[in-house]
Amino acid sequence: MTLPLDLIMFGALIAVILSGYPVAFAIAGVATGFALLGAALGQFNIGLMGALGQRFFGIMTNPVLTAIPLFVLMGVILERSRIAEDLLETMGRLFGTMRGGLGVSVVLVGALLAASTGIVGATVVAMGLIALPAMLRNGYNPSLAAGMVATSGTLGQIIPPSTLLIILADVMSSAFQQAQYAQGLFSIQTVSVGQVFAAALVPGLLLVALYVAYILIRAWLRPADAPALSEAVSRPPLGAVLAAILPPVLLIVAVLGAILGGVASPNEAAAVGAIGALLLAGGRHGMPRWLLISGGVALALLAVLAGGWPVRIQRSDAGLAEYLRAALYAGLVLWGTAAILVAGWRLMRAGVFGPVLTSTLTVTSMIFATILMASYFSLVFVGLGGEHRIAAILEALPGGPTGALIFAMAFIFVLGFFLDFVEIAVILLPLLVPPLILMGHDPIWLAVLIAVNLQTSFLTPPFGFSLFYLRGAAPASITTGMIYRGVIPFIALQGLAIALIWLWPAIGTWLPRAAF
Repeated sequence: MTLPLDLIMFGALIAVILSGYPVAFAIAGVATGFALLGAALGQFNIGLMGALGQRFFGIMTNPVLTAIPLFVLMGVILERSRIAEDLLETMGRLFGTMRGGLGVSVVLVGALLAASTGIVGATVVAMGLIALPAMLRNGYNPSLAAGMVATSGTLGQIIPPSTLLIILADVMSSAFQQAQYAQGLFSIQTVSVGQVFAAALVPGLLLVALYVAYILIRAWLRPADAPALSEAVSRPPLGAVLAAILPPVLLIVAVLGAILGGVASPNEAAAVGAIGALLLAGGRHGMPRWLLISGGVALALLAVLAGGWPVRIQRSDAGLAEYLRAALYAGLVLWGTAAILVAGWRLMRAGVFGPVLTSTLTVTSMIFATILMASYFSLVFVGLGGEHRIAAILEALPGGPTGALIFAMAFIFVLGFFLDFVEIAVILLPLLVPPLILMGHDPIWLAVLIAVNLQTSFLTPPFGFSLFYLRGAAPASITTGMIYRGVIPFIALQGLAIALIWLWPAIGTWLPRAAF
């Protein structure tokens, strides 16, 4: 009898990861062990290992994945610039006088931070340190308050730009191409990061609306759970509200607008976001406001003019107009560069720049180490016949394509209790998604369903990362049990969002079709 080494390999991977061993090393160790075991038993062609170098090179030069370090840099800079504190304080004063208003402000701030930083840990910790004590002080139900903070922080994974969506776009594009090759199509289509960003935007806003509606309904039915502010607070003036909200909103518009409008690739838009975040952080640390504004305007103007009226002074027919435009563009470059250098110098003097780069390097290294080792694991798993086994399992399920998708979504949800979203995305999805696309499921719609499903992995105990982040930042009066009870209604709301997207696919597919 032949041992099902592929299934044993997957079970062994989960067991090793749960042991607490570093994920990238756990994946590599399991893959190596089963490659050698499979070769010894005659079930694995060891010659396949020769493809590793090419696979690794392809990942490191992948134009989609190279946007990740820049988006991480943007998020870390904004995290260190204390933008969350201003937003929470201003929004709390704006909505706090209404019943459930503090909770609404937490969700809205979570959405704004999600679209500007995309870093779950930073958002949860910031709100756990600032908003959670304020809610407890004003009589909020501890479980509800903890659930709102933990859940709002996870919006950074579904509202673009986010690392999850970039990785998911790459996985879905590869799976879509595999499915088309399997159908005998060689004039293939792909799934771009811009399409996935566009597809996730409306579902992300749908989640925000569901959270806000739940908080307001619960505050109306049970006023003691989410009372209005008992402290005497004054509504902030319009200028203070705009000063807190406009910077992240402008950054969001610049990044997402460039991608969705087709003006810039994800890499270029990520660079715009990183520079914008650097300028905003410089303004936070004493950079003259006139230089910040003029430098930002110079760079924006340069992008518009150079895109609409490019200059090629090396041409033989270049005239005075081209030379004048070239001089103007050079001046804009110099002024924008001066603003960037001053902002960087201010961050260095404040002791922020070094930790920002260290944190960016650490997060990026962790993500890419996991992606590289997952590619190694996938090579061995496919070599052991796992790809065909998974396709056969999905095809044998009752209910046809719908039954297969229900099984896949349930499997992803259960794995979210134990594994991180990166591990699920880069290990499991390349195996699950191609058969689902071959069964007729739209890849964009599928990406949105999976993205919302993967978001729940941050909230499901025992290994939900948002739960860990909040546990470290919450006051001693908030127990782990309170946090677990608090997130249950919000997990149910995420399930409702998945059901709505399933029933009305246009929620996820309308915007990418309109934009692209």
